[in-house]
Amino acid sequence: MRMYHEGQRELQDRYRGRAVADRLEQHRMHRSFTDADREFIETSRFFFLATGWGDSVDCSMKGGVPGFVKVTTPNEVAWPDYDGNRMYRSLGNLIKNPAVGLLFVKFDAQSTRLRITGRARLDESPEAVADLPGAKRLIRVTADYIFYNCPRYIPRMEFVEESDYSPRCDYTPPEPEWKSRDYIRDVLNEP
Repeated sequence: MRMYHEGQRELQDRYRGRAVADRLEQHRMHRSFTDADREFIETSRFFFLATGWGDSVDCSMKGGVPGFVKVTTPNEVAWPDYDGNRMYRSLGNLIKNPAVGLLFVKFDAQSTRLRITGRARLDESPEAVADLPGAKRLIRVTADYIFYNCPRYIPRMEFVEESDYSPRCDYTPPEPEWKSRDYIRDVLNEP
């Protein structure tokens, strides 16, 4: 698998960016997680996940308490899938097309963005989620490319508090308000 596809190369050539793109690939892209990558990932409170299949494209935010995403092998990350709205937009896309993009950002106006492009799979084994409070299944991504971007347009934002809904040990999150709405309440407990 190549880092750049034909469309990217076409624009790199049109706008005289190929040499820069090649240099960034040569010096910034890697295929195994470094200690710095692990620190960045495992201290993150959220990341953005891009998936797609055919005309269905989705980008969602995945969040939890720091450590909810783990580097599990030299080129794999994994995170729990928690209770959600049951539309399965991301998971539905990835079971049809395992190609995914992950973007980790720290809104401190100085940290680089960490991007991971890879192949995802669901791990629905009981062992995978045995020690993960609130987890329904585990998503595993084998990285094809790992690379950093500059922080040039990242604003500085301040962390205030964890979400009340983030699963963690010895804690039962409250039910979200949307589950009590008239139009949805009766179908939530259907098998």
